[in-house]
Amino acid sequence: MNIAQADFDFVCELVRTQSGIELERGKEYLVEARLSTLINREKIDSISALVLRLKTDPTGLLRRHVVEAMTTNETSFFRDLYPFEALKKQVLPNLIARRCGSKALSIWCGASSTGQEPYSIAMTLCESFPELANWRVTLIATDISTEMIERSRQGKYNQIEINRGLPARLQVKYFDKVGVEWQIKPRLRQMIDFREMNLAQKWPLMLPVDVIFLRNVLIYFNDAAKRQILSNIRQVLAPDGYLFLGCAETTLCLDDSYERIEMEKTSCYRVKRAAAVAA
Repeated sequence: MNIAQADFDFVCELVRTQSGIELERGKEYLVEARLSTLINREKIDSISALVLRLKTDPTGLLRRHVVEAMTTNETSFFRDLYPFEALKKQVLPNLIARRCGSKALSIWCGASSTGQEPYSIAMTLCESFPELANWRVTLIATDISTEMIERSRQGKYNQIEINRGLPARLQVKYFDKVGVEWQIKPRLRQMIDFREMNLAQKWPLMLPVDVIFLRNVLIYFNDAAKRQILSNIRQVLAPDGYLFLGCAETTLCLDDSYERIEMEKTSCYRVKRAAAVAA
């Protein structure tokens, strides 16, 4: 299935305006592959027929389905490991000491895909910080895709997904075997509030967040969208909070309000004091 250049350009513009995701020339094969599943599901004859329907029905759900098809959902349990080690050894102990009066802690995972990242954080909280059982802990996970949010809420994973990063001890402790899949136990699922959210659109009202995981997300946006997202983060990140980005991502040359904090084998970001006061 070959995509015509005009159709490719239309899809790229649609995805950019709706999600901020940039699809560059040379990605035609990717668009073809991801739209083929959608075309088969919707019983549409071709990509050209799909584009025609998109043009004649600009407010329909089909546009949303196309945008969701173009999002990348690569993730795994305890992905890259070191950010979770930093969370356990440095970030959370520091925050717990500073929040001992209010006994309240908030964490947000943006673009959480199928949920492995927020569930990894939930397991870290349960395993290493039993004192938080008496705290008001808010753990929010968001994604642009309704399908990914529903999958995350169910918390069901196949054996291949389980084998990617999940220690056997935690599998036994936090999962139940359901047919050929493994499902997160209800206790852990109830810890996380999964919500739909488009990072490129207007953000909903959010209370200050102590820790934000927005890892391996900014790489898919253009610089203007990155700057806007980083600006929005400054509005919701607590003045002494922590932002985790992917190892290939940075605030450098995008937003000088942040400072990089080096930790063992990883790093994170905090808003500079002067910028936090100004905000």
